[in-house]
Amino acid sequence: MKKFDYDLVVIGSGAAGGTAALMAAGAGLSVALVEAGAWGGTNINRRDIPYAAASHFSQTFFSAIEASKFGLSSTSLKYNYPSVLNWNLVAQKRAGAGSKKEFEAAGIKCISGFAQFISPTEISVGDTGNITAKKFIIATGATPVDPGITGSSEAECILPEEVFTLRRIPKVVMVVGGGSTGCEIAEYLAEMGSKVLLTEISERLLPKEDPEVGEVIEKRFSKTLGIKVLTSSRVVATVKAGKETLPNGRKTSVTKVSFMRGGQEKSVKVEAVILATGSEPAVDLGLSNAEIQFSARGIKVAPTMQTTTKNIYAVGDVADATPEKHTDAVEISSTEKASYEAAIAASNIVNRAKGTVDYRGFVRLTDTFPKVAATGLTEDECIARDLKYNQTLVPISSVSASNTQEYQDGFVKLITNREHKIIGATIVAPNADLLIQEIVLAIKADLKLIDIASAPHIALGWGEAVRVAARRASRG
Repeated sequence: MKKFDYDLVVIGSGAAGGTAALMAAGAGLSVALVEAGAWGGTNINRRDIPYAAASHFSQTFFSAIEASKFGLSSTSLKYNYPSVLNWNLVAQKRAGAGSKKEFEAAGIKCISGFAQFISPTEISVGDTGNITAKKFIIATGATPVDPGITGSSEAECILPEEVFTLRRIPKVVMVVGGGSTGCEIAEYLAEMGSKVLLTEISERLLPKEDPEVGEVIEKRFSKTLGIKVLTSSRVVATVKAGKETLPNGRKTSVTKVSFMRGGQEKSVKVEAVILATGSEPAVDLGLSNAEIQFSARGIKVAPTMQTTTKNIYAVGDVADATPEKHTDAVEISSTEKASYEAAIAASNIVNRAKGTVDYRGFVRLTDTFPKVAATGLTEDECIARDLKYNQTLVPISSVSASNTQEYQDGFVKLITNREHKIIGATIVAPNADLLIQEIVLAIKADLKLIDIASAPHIALGWGEAVRVAARRASRG
């Protein structure tokens, strides 16, 4: 039998790669983990943890200011920015950012460097040289997509994750992209005191969700946070415009941003430009040398997470598990989904099995206030797939929590089939990330609407809106 250096080599140490490596090592396989950047991957070092820590502070700060309407003397409340940055770093460190100790403690060989396939059983990694393995799992995630904006590199536009390392909060900023990331960044900066312009090429914010979602978020952004929302707008160019003096007397570098809106080209000067224009699968791995099929959507995988080369698996954002093939969910990019796919792949390798993914119940979350949590199909997806469905929308203003907590915007929306089962749901509300779990369980357990409607719900809690929605939908 051919001698291999390892039973399994995992490329990428993020949520997906780390999960797979730890599972396989725990089952007794000899495992190597290759990482080209910071150990722990994007979610711990640059995405989930930094975003969550920063938004927790900004939302707490802003809600304290808003609490003046309840009698709290908070209108002159201020924050210490260096302390805010330090809190963010503390949160990342607690989560294990940049650390490989957990992997090494599990007996995993940690190798730093960029991996390139030489053949289906061999890769080359920087100074380490060539490594062979029986099996591989590719978990390299995604990289920022080129926004196609003239002068964006020369104007030193920054990525969303770089916002949390800025030495000071910019006074005037443009966020390009009104998806989940763009909305989260725009809210954070506005709550921290920036004047924010948010552009989105589609006709509404959060265009991958139902139209009602973008309406609620845009209303709060405009009326409460003072964000200038520019939908149906395409940024075409950025150029450095020298230094200008702010009203407080501080001189700062400014960038001129040109964009198309309503058939006309317009421009504005800002202190910073944030490119929240999405990402693309990180497939620069010499995949052709391993006879792995891939496209701009990512590495083609089967429901077992196997690529077209059977000893190699791909998981997380680098994998193309097309929704046309897995018809029970729209496209989702999340830590939970990446870890789940990695667990399926690792289990199949360890047990020599053919377990397949089931994407029902995974949640798409936008961590704004109110939070946006959605699972399953949107109405647009139902129409595109020619599915028969019913939809029920209940405003959260119809439940007592809306009065006691002084928040009226938001809703619970259920999309159901003829069997009175949920095939899609969207919640826009405080604590929507918690409220959606009841619906996730109903979908996974194949429950009917009456099962939710008949379950006791706390009368003064936001969850009452879920019960009301289920009750009304069950009558449809």
